[in-house]
Amino acid sequence: MNTLQGYGSDSDGEGAGSSSQAGPSRPAVVPSKKKRTEEPERAEEQDEDEDDEEISPDDVFGLGHLRKDVSDKAQVEKNGGHLVKSAPDVLANVDEASSALLTRPTDTEMHVNIPFRDLARPLAGPQNPFSNKVLGSQQNNLSGHVEQAAMTDFDFRNQQRTFETLGYAKNPSQYAGGNGSEWVGDVQEAQRLGGATAVELRGGGSAEARSLARQTKRKRKGQDGDLSVIEGEGAYVGPWGGWEGERVQTEPVGPSEEELKAAEERSSDRKRQEAEMKELRQREAEQGTEKSVFHGKSIYDYQGRTYMHVPTDVDTNLHGEAGSQHCFIPKACVHTWTGHTKGVNAIRLFPGSGHLMLSASNDCKIKLWDVYHEGKCLRTYMGHSKAVRDICFSNDGRRFLSAGYDRQIKLWDTETGACIRAFSNGKVPYCVAFHPDPEKQHIFLAGMSDKKIVQWDSTTGETTQEYDQHLGPVNTITFVDENRRFVTTSDDKTMRAWDFDIPVVIKYVADPLMHSMPAVTMSPNKKWLACQSLDNQIVVYSSDSFRQNRKKIFKGHSIAGFACQVGFSPDGRFISSGDGEGNLVFWDWKSGRLLKRLRSHKEVVITHAWLPHETSKVITGSWDGTIKLWD
Repeated sequence: MNTLQGYGSDSDGEGAGSSSQAGPSRPAVVPSKKKRTEEPERAEEQDEDEDDEEISPDDVFGLGHLRKDVSDKAQVEKNGGHLVKSAPDVLANVDEASSALLTRPTDTEMHVNIPFRDLARPLAGPQNPFSNKVLGSQQNNLSGHVEQAAMTDFDFRNQQRTFETLGYAKNPSQYAGGNGSEWVGDVQEAQRLGGATAVELRGGGSAEARSLARQTKRKRKGQDGDLSVIEGEGAYVGPWGGWEGERVQTEPVGPSEEELKAAEERSSDRKRQEAEMKELRQREAEQGTEKSVFHGKSIYDYQGRTYMHVPTDVDTNLHGEAGSQHCFIPKACVHTWTGHTKGVNAIRLFPGSGHLMLSASNDCKIKLWDVYHEGKCLRTYMGHSKAVRDICFSNDGRRFLSAGYDRQIKLWDTETGACIRAFSNGKVPYCVAFHPDPEKQHIFLAGMSDKKIVQWDSTTGETTQEYDQHLGPVNTITFVDENRRFVTTSDDKTMRAWDFDIPVVIKYVADPLMHSMPAVTMSPNKKWLACQSLDNQIVVYSSDSFRQNRKKIFKGHSIAGFACQVGFSPDGRFISSGDGEGNLVFWDWKSGRLLKRLRSHKEVVITHAWLPHETSKVITGSWDGTIKLWD
């Protein structure tokens, strides 16, 4: 009897049939009935009922009949029958994995010897997109397989120097047993020198190498010449002689005549264009296109006075001392000035009294407003072709300066509206300031976009001084120390102090944590400088030592990169600032506590000013084109 019966092998015993059995590499399948044997003799003897015999579910592998045959034969031997078998049938431990070509993913051994030609065949079937296996050599580099090679440092340096000096070196592929030429680079030179390296040509190595070095050593020209011959053949040139076999550059070095001619033409065109631009700017300044419009009924009142006269028919004493009253925070809007078609950049109150207000806008116009009477626009000044960035009153208020993005600085007469003079150096002025001394009212300073502070004399129209130390456009100019010094801030995130009329920095304030400070305001007691920092806080510096007062830092507002002006109440109790969301924020000066956030405009509050003789009135200007009075 065959012990592999049930594993698909042929059996010689009776009733033996072939059936598919479970193995380590495939699941067990329970047959429904036995298959007929192929031998016709067995097929005739077996009954059809035996073919229909079902196998018990407990006997999945079909081994029950083996155990039954063994027991039957043992019974025959016991009974003294003729069938005697000394060795019983034993079921061999046959593992189907030992003869299977296909293994499970977890198998680590293969029990079948597969020919090499089959193992060397390429992979067949669809490519696995998630497989990271590399065919051929094992990948040890990001781009593939790199073979290791050993070479001494001396050989590497020797071949490197040989290639740099002689132009050839041994082919590295020869070390790895590759094919190709023995040399790389200048093969002819290598053949001429016999493949000598740089070390050999310098006399190192064997005697043959030293001899070759003496033969190939270069010599200078004219070393054996006659000292009496100055020039020509046979002259002694000393250490200035060239090397024998040296290649001399005979072609001229430098630009050709055509290139020089083209460069001269470009230079002349550039100079002509600069001259034309300068002439055009001067012509624009001299054309007198400036004009002004008076919006009232009459310039003079019944006593022959203009709007320049400080009114005395109001409840507030406008001739009194500013800041003598106790101030409060405003609560509501009491008046709105409309007239600008674009955003307002700056507002300035009339010096001393504050009964007039000057506003500069992006609509290229400057307007003068009445504050205490009807609150109307008194005069409009027109002359700038682009937006007006800054304005500044003189001490008496009879003149004012305006700086625009059209690169022009204009001096105006406040009463008549006439443009007295225009100034320009071809750069955009960012800020302007009169010298505060009464004797120097004809001098003013302007911070320019070309990193300079330019000093002009308004009587002659000429520049008298330039302060050039900043590394970015100058944003503010503030006079301190009884007007003997002034402080400037710039986009280069520094603060610099200067002596007036001396272009040398006396104090340089910079810190890695500092930000640009595009707005600076002096406190009413002249001791502190409040600077709007672009990191959403107001920092305070001393006006005499220029040191930061780290105990006074005002936070809580978001200027969003805008140069929002800082303001003080007349008595110095409160400090205020606009923000990028249209709010006016108030802090307590002593404690630094945020007191109130007043919603005032739809867009950024870029500028505001406290009325000097009022207790709680503030004027705000915004990029929404409106100017409001709060009380």
